[in-house]
Amino acid sequence: MTVTQTSEAAGAEPGDSTALRTDQYELTMVQAALRSGAAHRRCVFEVFARSLPAGRRYGVVAGTGRLLEGLARFRFTAEQLGWLDDRGIVDEPTLEFLRDYRFSGTITGYAEGEVYLPHSPVLRIESSFAEATLLETYMLSVLNHDSAVASAASRMTLAAVDRPCVEMGSRRTQEASATAAARAAMIAGFSGTSNLEAGRRWDVATLGTAAHAFTLLHDSEQEAFATQVEAFGPSTSLLVDTYDVAAGVRRAVEAAGAELGAVRLDSGDLVEQAHEVRRLLDELGNTSTRIIVTSDLDEYAIARLQSAPVDSYGVGTQLVTGSGAPTASMVYKLVERTDADGAAVPVAKTAVGKRSVGGVKHPLRTYGADGSATSELIGVGGAPDPEGRAVRELMVPLVVDGEIRAEHTGAAGVEAARERHRASVDELPTAAHRLQDGEPVLPTVFD
Repeated sequence: MTVTQTSEAAGAEPGDSTALRTDQYELTMVQAALRSGAAHRRCVFEVFARSLPAGRRYGVVAGTGRLLEGLARFRFTAEQLGWLDDRGIVDEPTLEFLRDYRFSGTITGYAEGEVYLPHSPVLRIESSFAEATLLETYMLSVLNHDSAVASAASRMTLAAVDRPCVEMGSRRTQEASATAAARAAMIAGFSGTSNLEAGRRWDVATLGTAAHAFTLLHDSEQEAFATQVEAFGPSTSLLVDTYDVAAGVRRAVEAAGAELGAVRLDSGDLVEQAHEVRRLLDELGNTSTRIIVTSDLDEYAIARLQSAPVDSYGVGTQLVTGSGAPTASMVYKLVERTDADGAAVPVAKTAVGKRSVGGVKHPLRTYGADGSATSELIGVGGAPDPEGRAVRELMVPLVVDGEIRAEHTGAAGVEAARERHRASVDELPTAAHRLQDGEPVLPTVFD
């Protein structure tokens, strides 16, 4: 798939341009650079986070596939150009440049699902200044949101150990963000989502049965349960806490019998209720009926529920808002440009508090004798010297001379990202599993 194509298989909507999902100053910088003659200088931009949110031991790269799907549609339509012209936002030479805009450069980065640390160069964009600067806002909006959600989701799946987590936060965020959050959660190990658009776009598992409103609609809880079982079979999940939980469990068993798939708890003291419900189900002979808990869970609540007889978790608000860290705080910085003679020149911002390291970064992950990761080793201007240590290359090609690598997009891209996340987390030291405040699980070392 090239940048000049639109792909419905990748989740794109025909004609849905992403080009104005940006800030005005991206376009005005292009106008000024066209006037100065610097617009076509070759440049290298990098995306990285200077730090992790408080208490986080690592972050998870997510949104790469979505970003590439949107890049395929990053072109300015006649309607958009007319609007820019009517508003006088840019001049005619800039409009001409935008009319023919197609990204023709190269993008490399951490594979989606990969763990990242402070200063990890998760994305490298190589092209002319004008081509690359137009993408800054769009790329950051995708990566910051999706990486924040995936990083929270990863902590939740670690806290859940081998119990599955399901994403169900669509009603707690903006509608497009809800679909993106569902995809990010799946990358970080969630087993399914309630969001149907995510299921359609990326072929991920969807699930859901009924809310309290369904029970309240009927004249009795017994009638509601009987109707649901008739519609979906006895293996359905019944929500038993609309009225009295113990009575609800008994009515659920009466309606579905020994084949009742699951009961769901959505309020109250979930630890205590889960124990009581488990005892009651076992007494009634429903030893295989599962217990699902929801109700504003985060990684800390999930960890506390490990002592309870719970089979799976439904997670909403805390997941789609990044569990207290709604952005990954990634930035998009120019690190190298050519001068008037075509020579490469490292550049960096040096303001106090926001210092950057100039030059193109080359990251490796190092490993100890036991196979656990030991550091993020970053070379500046060239590959770092691992000094005999086992290492793994972290950057992979995403776009080569304007052509998008299709394996990173669509359903296949999500599945590959899930596998990358699982392998990446498995190689981290055990400190990665701690929810307490602490330093990043791996040090970032510049060589």
